[in-house]
Amino acid sequence: MNDIGHVKVPGATLRYESRGSGPVLLLIPGGAGDAGLFEGMADQLADAGHTVVSYDQRGLSRSPLDGPLADQRVEEWGADALAVVDAVTPDQPAYVFGSSSGAIVGLALLAARPDRVRRLVAHEPPLVELLADPAPYRDHFAEVRELHRTKGLATAMARFAETPDGRKPEREHESAELPPSIRPMAARMGANMPVFLEHVLCPFSSSAPDLDGLRAAAGKLILGVGRESAGQEALVGPSRRIAELTGAEIIEFPGGHVGCVEHPEEFAELLLTAMRP
Repeated sequence: MNDIGHVKVPGATLRYESRGSGPVLLLIPGGAGDAGLFEGMADQLADAGHTVVSYDQRGLSRSPLDGPLADQRVEEWGADALAVVDAVTPDQPAYVFGSSSGAIVGLALLAARPDRVRRLVAHEPPLVELLADPAPYRDHFAEVRELHRTKGLATAMARFAETPDGRKPEREHESAELPPSIRPMAARMGANMPVFLEHVLCPFSSSAPDLDGLRAAAGKLILGVGRESAGQEALVGPSRRIAELTGAEIIEFPGGHVGCVEHPEEFAELLLTAMRP
């Protein structure tokens, strides 16, 4: 049974859930996901000696905004992550894992408050402005947002699944079925997707990380890339570039962009190894 808590932050109320005991490991979901994204590996992480905490980002799922929805800001979501850390482990820093846009949030948290982070694993943050030629990816995400506005969710998602030049990336394992661990989240994720496409995708992917802050905290930073993400430059390129610019370590994880869902046991084991000093 998960413990449920709420944190009031400026403009929203964040819902979080926790299980286990020991040093806090904060899991930050990305995309249209919420705390349920990590259901497949959370018990394994808790059994290894962690208080495992995840939460719904502001404006998504069960973390309502106080006012109208607008484009979201990385800095604000980083402050939200800090508020959750402060609520669940006020006296000790937390281990942190972030996936996709959640990795962007984790990077903002580490750069701003390295004292509150023991170690961060940032898995495939799609910070396309760090790429040698960001324009195709920036334009691609803008096109996806415009398609959502003019043609609807299905058309936008079909384009989102493609590369900028219209190819569908090859994957070793493709399945139309959702993994059992995230099926309870499916309806919430569907409701979140329009919010993500309209108000998160473009502002987050085009944001610039605090490289000076990350360099100063590079000993606490690990960048993750998916074994099956090869050739998807918007996903793996930023991790490699941050590692190059900061001197942080880079690790290959099982699966692709959502390897934590596709291969939860193997992913969790490697994550635990990465968290060890």
